[in-house]
Amino acid sequence: MATILIAENERAIAQRMAVNLHLVGHSCDQADTVQEAVELDRRNAYDLVLLDLDMPGSGGFEGARTWENGHPVLLLTSGSRLAACPEELRSRCLPKPFEIMELVGAVQQILAAVASSGREFRFHDIEVDMAGRQVLRGGHTVALTPQEYSLLETLVLNRNLALSRTKLLEIAWGYGYQGATRTVDVHIQRLRRKLGLEKEIQTVYKIGYRLNTRGEAGPV
Repeated sequence: MATILIAENERAIAQRMAVNLHLVGHSCDQADTVQEAVELDRRNAYDLVLLDLDMPGSGGFEGARTWENGHPVLLLTSGSRLAACPEELRSRCLPKPFEIMELVGAVQQILAAVASSGREFRFHDIEVDMAGRQVLRGGHTVALTPQEYSLLETLVLNRNLALSRTKLLEIAWGYGYQGATRTVDVHIQRLRRKLGLEKEIQTVYKIGYRLNTRGEAGPV
């Protein structure tokens, strides 16, 4: 599951992309102007941006390089412009019009390539290196126990989703764990304190917890 930003000014197309990407397990935000897309990208941690190069203000292929510096981007552009695409960006271009399964396939291919090259997550002053199982806060290593790290990684990979205590035990502790769900609460409190994420690691009433990277207020 990935969090994807769709920067597309044709709302019907954007909505169709969002609906179909949601069906295969992804979460999507939509922006119909470049300014809105930049603001959303500033506030949230996206795994992938779908950027329509024909959108006014997108900056074309030169602008795409700026987006590429931050995270993976899939460039949507008219087929007539594809010949002008720089070689280094060509593998990230999807000519319009496209079939929805072409889009889903391109998204999955990019996400798989990113995952195979090592995974990193950055949020506020927190950096999580999932390949090295290392966590930094403000550039300094945070001492987490192996279980605390496993819980944090579970929250990061499922960010913005509400996970029950039982589900967190299954993923972060393992299906064979026989302990009480109360241990989840204890480890959540430790993560909040060590990482300074008291507001972002939210308690979801009658469900469990979620790591909120979208900036909405919620109960803690």
